[in-house]
Amino acid sequence: QVQLVESGGGLVQPGDSLRLSCAASGRTFGNYAMGWFRRAPGQEREFVASITCSGGNAYYGNSVKGRFTISRDNAKNMVYLQMNSLKPEDTAVYYCAASIFCGATIASRYNYWGQGTQVTVSS
Repeated sequence: QVQLVESGGGLVQPGDSLRLSCAASGRTFGNYAMGWFRRAPGQEREFVASITCSGGNAYYGNSVKGRFTISRDNAKNMVYLQMNSLKPEDTAVYYCAASIFCGATIASRYNYWGQGTQVTVSS
């Protein structure tokens, strides 16, 4: 069982940066791939980024490539999403998720989900 708690969301202006954090419970954090997904009002859930169990590989959705960076600290049971050059279309609730499949990039492969943190990009 893994419990995930996101933090770091907020209201920012276009072009700003924000870093989301996700704290995971449990002693086997390194056995899980970690991902970030988002859902904007009235839209489907969207894959944002994921990182493999060891942190050796990261994957990104097309809409965030080059602007967002996912990282993890297995010693601290933490995963981060650094978001730069934010745009209004990045406005969404962002969810942290954990998967027993080390290379998972699709939501159906994720077993555990956090409650989400709101990110609003507006001038």
